Amino acid sequence: MAAIRSFLKYAAHHDLSALAVIERVLAVPMKRFDRPMLGFLSRDEMQAILAAPDTRSWVGQRDQVLFTVLYNTGARVSEVLAVRVGDVVLDGSLCVHFHQGKGRKRRTVPLWRSTATLVRTWTGRLGAVAASAPLFPNRGGTAMTRSNVTQRLATYVGAAGKTMPSLLDQARSITPHTIRHTTAMHLLQSGIDITVIALWLGHESPATTHMYIEADLSMKERALDRLQSPNTDGPRYRPPDQLMQFLQNL
Repeated sequence: MAAIRSFLKYAAHHDLSALAVIERVLAVPMKRFDRPMLGFLSRDEMQAILAAPDTRSWVGQRDQVLFTVLYNTGARVSEVLAVRVGDVVLDGSLCVHFHQGKGRKRRTVPLWRSTATLVRTWTGRLGAVAASAPLFPNRGGTAMTRSNVTQRLATYVGAAGKTMPSLLDQARSITPHTIRHTTAMHLLQSGIDITVIALWLGHESPATTHMYIEADLSMKERALDRLQSPNTDGPRYRPPDQLMQFLQNL
């Protein structure tokens, strides 16, 4: 149904005679379904994963920079793997340009100075490569694949789990997309406006970003603390003995 709706929105711009049929189909409501609660990592868990790669090796250094950029930008895996060396600005306004988001939209996300330092060191290790070369290549020099990133993340989750056992919980599924959710949650918990987070993640509508508010129990608890409970029965008043004696002597 989602594919049909997407096609009909496209068709509406090319065949005006079919607008009546298109509007009727678009008016069909989407089927209701249970949306699973978003999974995300705590700051300590994320830091443990970023510290897991052995940066003395070529692969370890690449992977640490890769997952740091993923966390910094909240980008989709496809966006990060499509980044070229020339897409990263390391002088002046530190940022990275993405070209492969949904709808092929271009967006720019700022980089922390610590992230820029890691990227600068990594590009120095890559040597004299063309600006069109992938920022995160495999050993063959071509861009890494999504499955490769998933496999590398699983390796570091296992390594970080030795000091952070919560990462090894069998009920959790930690994927590269979990890092994107983690970035959004940490921005939200830091007090960043939800419209800014939507721009940061490349969401077309801030409504998509509201799901992160639903997932953050701690924010709900803080909101509850600010709200006075209505009609709450307090403890029963017990007058002191002196007051009781005074009343009995009246």
